[in-house]
Amino acid sequence: MKFRNLLFASCLSLAFASCSKNTTQDLSPSNPSGQSAANQATATVITEDFESGNKSSYATGDVTLTTGSWSLNDALIGSASADVKSGTKSVRIRNNGILSMNFNVSSPASVTVKHAVYGTDNASTWQLWVSGDNGSTYSQVGNTITTSSSQLATATFAVTKTGNLTFEIRKISGGTARINIDDISLSTGGSTTPTDPGTNPGTGTPGNSADNNNLLLGNPSNAQPSINSTANYLMDQTYFTESYNKDKGTPNWVSWHISSADLGSTSRSDNFRADINLPSGWYGVSNTSYSGSGFDRGHNCPSGDRTSSSTANSATFLMTNMIPQAPKNNQQTWANLENYVRSLVTAGNEVYVVMGSYGSGGTGSNGFQTTIDGGKVNVPSRVWKVIVVIPNGNNDLSRITSSTRVIAVDTPNDQSTVNADWKQYLTTVKSIETAAGVNIMSNVSQSIQTVLENRTDSGV
Repeated sequence: MKFRNLLFASCLSLAFASCSKNTTQDLSPSNPSGQSAANQATATVITEDFESGNKSSYATGDVTLTTGSWSLNDALIGSASADVKSGTKSVRIRNNGILSMNFNVSSPASVTVKHAVYGTDNASTWQLWVSGDNGSTYSQVGNTITTSSSQLATATFAVTKTGNLTFEIRKISGGTARINIDDISLSTGGSTTPTDPGTNPGTGTPGNSADNNNLLLGNPSNAQPSINSTANYLMDQTYFTESYNKDKGTPNWVSWHISSADLGSTSRSDNFRADINLPSGWYGVSNTSYSGSGFDRGHNCPSGDRTSSSTANSATFLMTNMIPQAPKNNQQTWANLENYVRSLVTAGNEVYVVMGSYGSGGTGSNGFQTTIDGGKVNVPSRVWKVIVVIPNGNNDLSRITSSTRVIAVDTPNDQSTVNADWKQYLTTVKSIETAAGVNIMSNVSQSIQTVLENRTDSGV
């Protein structure tokens, strides 16, 4: 394919603001030390949503879109009811089709891509590739992605290559099975280097189906790493991935993987602290925000699940990983469940875990409260967790079948009524999804999801 090197001819401003439905935003870490604004980097997210162009055939051809010219090889822009899309259109790719940019972007730090299977088609795999020489040569970015869900999932790729770059998506399996691609976002400018040794936001591949990925099951709320997404902000903390809610001061959900490699002898660090990697201007819940409230600083991803190193354990003590949890709920009910899950790992399994909370109003040791920390932190009424258990092995997503064990637990956040036996709160994944407004296993094929999400585990 001849590379046109358009360089966003109509969008050459630094912000690229007119090229995207996301405007220029400051994605730098928060600034508790009073660092001057001039020393804080800003980042811009530019998104191609494929709404402005038309291409109705699979024949190779170029189409001019909001961000510039794109080449579609064995691909078209679809608007049929079977096309999965976030607006009215998305790209549909078949066989070994390729979707390519005909322009450069300067040193993006990350790329996110929404993807789903078309209609009732079978799963396919695809890859993101990058070129730094105007399309003459390419190299793969990140891992190969498996698309198996009929709902949009998000794959995020960290980009280490710098310079004027162009990207393309290559479908590499599935034959005539088709996939939809939508909302390709590139985060440009700013720094992705973390300032907290316990975190590494921006790396990994959230929404990716690669083995051991924190979001192998899917992105439960389609969280986005955009400052506009204040109630559903995607944060990759390396050792877990979360959707953080600025308005509530707590995560909506946290997702992580546990294998025997994650369980070691590192002691509990207990270094509760504000997460300085939140966007500038966002309130940072601190290590003292829960003091005197009657609620524990309740981990989502537990300290005990990350004992392979001091860095891994330290990451779990970020306050973005905490919810106000009734002491009995935290120290007994959930501690018992966490210990049980780790026993499954030491018995030869690996597990994928998603934990979250919903509602407002819980009862701690000082009675009922809806918020703490001067109203800045919501107290949830319910706390839930979903655990998918598979024997140790490879190709994890393909090994999740209708017979896979899935443990779903939903407890009241109530000091006075909660039972220490987590088995009393076994439920279905579907009931949690309905109550919390999430889709927990979107990367799992729909037929398997239907079985797993409507079954209640026995607890043994």
